[in-house]
Amino acid sequence: MDSKAILAELFAPLRFASRDGFARAGNLRDVGRLVAHVAGRAREAGCDGAALDALAQAATAFDQAPAERKGAEGRRILAALEALIPLPPELAQAKAQPAGPVDAPAVAPAKADVPAERREVGVPGPPPAGEPFRLSAPAAPKPRAKPAAAAKERRAPAGRKVPAASETEDAGRSRIGVPGFAKGLSAFPLEGQRGVGPQLAAALAKKGISSAADAIYNVPRGYQDRRRVATIAQLVPGEKGLTLAQVVEGREIFNPRSRKRMLRVVVADSTGRLALTFFHYWPSTLKRFTPGKRFFAWGEVKLFGGQKQIVHPDLEEVEEGEGAPSSAGRIVPVYRGMDELGQGRYRALVRQVLEERLPAIPEILPEALVRERNLPSEQAALRSLHVPDLDADAESLTAGASPGHRRLAYEELLLLSLGLALKARGIEVTPGHSFDTSPERIGEALSVLPFAPTGAQRRAIEAIAGDMARREPMNRLLQGDVGSGKTAVALVACLLAVLDGRQAALMAPTELLAEQHHRSFGKWLESRGIEVALLATGRGQKALTAARQAVSSGRARIAIGTHALMSEGSIFQELGLVVIDEQHRFGVEQRAELIGKGIRPDVLVMTATPIPRTLSLVLHGELTQTVIDELPPGRTPIRTKVFASKEREKVYRIIEQQLGEGRQAYVVYPLIEESERSDLEDATRGLATLQERFPGRRLDLLHGRMKAEERDAVMARFRAGEVDLLVSTTVIEVGVDVPNATVMVVEHAERFGLSQLHQLRGRVGRGSAKSACLLVDHGSQGRAQDRLAVMEETTDGFRIAAADLEIRGPGEFLGTRQAGLPELDFADLSRDARLLEQARADAFALVRSDPDLSWPEHRLLRAEVFERFAKRMSLAQVG
Repeated sequence: MDSKAILAELFAPLRFASRDGFARAGNLRDVGRLVAHVAGRAREAGCDGAALDALAQAATAFDQAPAERKGAEGRRILAALEALIPLPPELAQAKAQPAGPVDAPAVAPAKADVPAERREVGVPGPPPAGEPFRLSAPAAPKPRAKPAAAAKERRAPAGRKVPAASETEDAGRSRIGVPGFAKGLSAFPLEGQRGVGPQLAAALAKKGISSAADAIYNVPRGYQDRRRVATIAQLVPGEKGLTLAQVVEGREIFNPRSRKRMLRVVVADSTGRLALTFFHYWPSTLKRFTPGKRFFAWGEVKLFGGQKQIVHPDLEEVEEGEGAPSSAGRIVPVYRGMDELGQGRYRALVRQVLEERLPAIPEILPEALVRERNLPSEQAALRSLHVPDLDADAESLTAGASPGHRRLAYEELLLLSLGLALKARGIEVTPGHSFDTSPERIGEALSVLPFAPTGAQRRAIEAIAGDMARREPMNRLLQGDVGSGKTAVALVACLLAVLDGRQAALMAPTELLAEQHHRSFGKWLESRGIEVALLATGRGQKALTAARQAVSSGRARIAIGTHALMSEGSIFQELGLVVIDEQHRFGVEQRAELIGKGIRPDVLVMTATPIPRTLSLVLHGELTQTVIDELPPGRTPIRTKVFASKEREKVYRIIEQQLGEGRQAYVVYPLIEESERSDLEDATRGLATLQERFPGRRLDLLHGRMKAEERDAVMARFRAGEVDLLVSTTVIEVGVDVPNATVMVVEHAERFGLSQLHQLRGRVGRGSAKSACLLVDHGSQGRAQDRLAVMEETTDGFRIAAADLEIRGPGEFLGTRQAGLPELDFADLSRDARLLEQARADAFALVRSDPDLSWPEHRLLRAEVFERFAKRMSLAQVG
């Protein structure tokens, strides 16, 4: 793959970030890591190093930039990328767009701007991933930047903060997942419905709601249980409550403590008065509260100066014609982005659309499945979400766990699982090569290992051998924690192919890891006369050409390399097995390129980054899966401890002690050298500091910009014990095995993801001596603190992966490296694990009984699966 194709992988995330004038840029995380990975591969493909450095620096600056600077830094990335490769028209236009108000998202200020005694009573925000919504408390949606025109139109005056989400809700376009079988309703516009004129229709269209289909599938974001509306006298301080009251007065007052203006609205009912307080609001907000207007107010009740108040309440005006019969005494849906248009007004529109158009929506699921899984029909599910029954369970509705939610989530997961089942069937029906995996042949392959495999390794080898013996090509995922012995299993698989007259290829994401595999394979196969070739561009053109000739001639039976394995110049004589290590670091198309070098070769993909089962079923549901859940004997547990940066001397004393005992240590930094736009510590300055702190000790530096021969020399000295302390970047994340190294120090640990920290920790503890992983925290907050706490609690990679998924959610857990995660509109992988298992079982059973989904009752299912996943299924042979 040439450098332009590699760099083009950045287009998709940059398209997402640059939409609406970089309004979504704040949602894009770890851009620096993504760009560093892509730039490393582009560098190997011969791309200009200086220009790649400029791109990497721009990406790092983007990650560090505050929200209001994201747009400018995003354009800087595009400019740096354009110096390397022509930009698509939409990205070129985004780069040229001048910075404006849209670069500063209209969000509430940080909590630090709110007086301390009032911070805890702000607008309720969205819950952490996987945590259900609280009963009857609709969470405030994540604010987005307004389009430039709107931002100009509603600019707050100087000195006044932008309002919080409860007053000015998310006005951006909603993502509405209208299924293919309901898209016929898209032909019925909302304009022309009773009460919907051109102005309201245009306002709804801006939110992505322009047709009957959009209105029906735009499910509520929360619910208010108005079956228990309290009087003001019944509201309990310290608890959340809902009341219906009438405006008495509203006025702006000066808060002497914060030296800022605030808005105070007094409402009343027959039992007393209640203050509604707003610290952040638009100038026009006051006009909303004219005396006599009635509002439902929801929020946490506090006592202030002896009077009950709610700070930044969720409000809904009781509009004329919407009295107690329609909105009180029942569970009321709350829709994202509808506060300004009027929740009650929008609810009335949805009810009208449901009455007229809901009967046209077909039932897609077979009757037997609906009955077996005790699911409501499609129509009943949608009606229950928009118009809950009077006796509905408010708690399950707000948690997204009602029968209606469950039906839509199951349907979505079933369709996804059917796509994966059809993909797996496409692999099975294509004939491949049946290898000899008799007990004698397996024994011959195992005899090259200088150690007895663990029980888990044996089980993995038996599963792989069983696959390779079949005519259907193997398509297996091998998961194993750091240090569990996946390389040995891969070697045995490669030998089974070689002993049967075929070639094997092992692709790794970095040259360091490829070199490590090449060393291990070469050492174990030295006495067998089996040549192993290393294909890596960093070793020079002469060495690469020689390796390719050895592979194409058939002399080399095993080829190990990086992206060079995929290039046109790499030709195999008879490729029978493809092994892809750290498979999540490669794109689907890249894996397909290597697999295409053979005629239906068996495929084994491996990862040392554990993936929780729910995510694994979604990403790799078409693969058979094996987990190595046992570490080789003799490994000692690694002690992990977090230190504040001011406690660094304690870290140095631990290093000193270990070096004094003849051991070695790593110190990892997030950057290679100092950046003007970052206050992160860097490896270059770190080396100088450590040389002063550890006089007389032998230190060296390792990073990704070094030439292959320089990197090899440093690692050879470290392995030989000629370097005591290795200062490095994350280039050592995988592929480094030095049993004498017992200390891993990670600077700015708060900047790393859990899985990456776990990988770095796995560089130590590879011998029998006690090892330690010391994480230096330069001031973590929130989720970063949670991640570091998990690292201290466990060394189990699968528990760490599950915690990482819970903390960050699926999208951020996988990051922009994974293009395979489908967007789910109704299902939640953290919440719906059991539902996913059921949907998967049902999908694979359906495909077994009806391989082409051609039965009449499966016609709509087949059409929907192909509409959603045809592109993915076209890559059926790719793991």
